[in-house]
Amino acid sequence: MSAHDDWINVCMTTDIAADAWRAVDVDGADVAIFNLGGEFYAIEDVCTHDHACLTGQPIEGCEVICPRHGARFNIKTGEALTAPAYEPVHTFPVRIADGVIQIRDDRWD
Repeated sequence: MSAHDDWINVCMTTDIAADAWRAVDVDGADVAIFNLGGEFYAIEDVCTHDHACLTGQPIEGCEVICPRHGARFNIKTGEALTAPAYEPVHTFPVRIADGVIQIRDDRWD
């Protein structure tokens, strides 16, 4: 099996309310799964500024705000939107299979 086939079951779609998130551990990686109006996105749950968890505050639109220093990141693209973060966070491929959210860790592909 190639790395491209390594989809990991994370949780059910019904486990994450609309405009909410869930932090999970995927093979040692801290990942945040977001439900933005029924579309699911996954990003590494680590601020590129100081390596703290990004999750902890309510999301605003499609942005997550680091609770430590207020850096904002686009949940859909991982883009760093405000200082003090300048580097994007990693986004993970997401798919839904029979109501199960699956992600693939493609950081080393």
